[in-house]
Amino acid sequence: MHALDILGDPVRRRILELIADGEESAGSIAAVISQEFGITQPAVSQHLRVLREHGFASVRPDGARRLYAVDPQGLQQASEWLSPFERFWRGPFAALGTELARGKRERRIAAQHDDDAGSAITTDAPGRSPGSSAAGSPDRKERS
Repeated sequence: MHALDILGDPVRRRILELIADGEESAGSIAAVISQEFGITQPAVSQHLRVLREHGFASVRPDGARRLYAVDPQGLQQASEWLSPFERFWRGPFAALGTELARGKRERRIAAQHDDDAGSAITTDAPGRSPGSSAAGSPDRKERS
C-alpha cells in the first residue's frame, strides 16, 4: 500500500492527529475514534495495525496497555513522494505570506494613526485652561 493510500483514510488521519503530540493508549484512541466515526474497537485496531505495518505508527507495551506514537518513516515517504509537486503550492503560499504581512503592517499603521489622532484630540492646547474654546469655535458664547 502506498503512503498516500494510508493517509487517504479519514480514520487513519484522525488517529495520526491523536498521537501526533505523544503516546496514546490503544484504548483511548479507540474510544475517541469509536465516538467520532461510529466504528467498533476491532475496526479501530485494524486501522492501528495498518498504520503500524506501513511505518506511520509505532507501538510499545506498557504493562497491559499498548501505547502508540507517530513513526516518522511513513510520513517521510509521503513527503518524498509529494516533494516534486511542492512547486505548485510553494509560490502561492509565499505570496499569501507576503499579503498577510502587508495586511498586518497596514493594520498596525492604521492603529498608530488612530492612536495619534485620538491623543491630539484629547490634548489641551497650550495656554488654555481646560474647557475653554478657541475664537470662532462653535463652543464660543455669543455676546448679546
